[in-house]
Amino acid sequence: MGPPRRKMLATAEGTLTPPDELSDTQQIVRAIKATGNNIYLVEQTDRKQMLVELPARFRSAIWIKRSSYVVVDTKGQEERDNKIEGEIVNIVRDEKVWRKAPFWPKEFVKQPVVLAADSDDEEEESRVGRMPSSDESD
Repeated sequence: MGPPRRKMLATAEGTLTPPDELSDTQQIVRAIKATGNNIYLVEQTDRKQMLVELPARFRSAIWIKRSSYVVVDTKGQEERDNKIEGEIVNIVRDEKVWRKAPFWPKEFVKQPVVLAADSDDEEEESRVGRMPSSDESD
């Protein structure tokens, strides 16, 4: 049985607003991929990659998508004898609000949405999955 709904809602609500400031051991990073067992590969602002762990309070409550942002704390990870270099302490859900915070890294600029341009060499549209037109039935 999963955690109580009120606990999940409280966890989700806590991630909507950014904190006032980040400590020296905390940083905002971009999630690259989930490697399994609640371990994620993330990218720092200097393009360095590291493995971080998702704590139990976020498991089964909030999902982390690729290219989303999380706050990682690296404090206390030196004593551990494994490859995990940090722990996720917060998940950026309302990115628009978080980008206004003074501690948001300048390296993570918002990517403009690129729409697929119509190419001239593809004049005929793909007909996969469509019904034949009435002209072709004769």
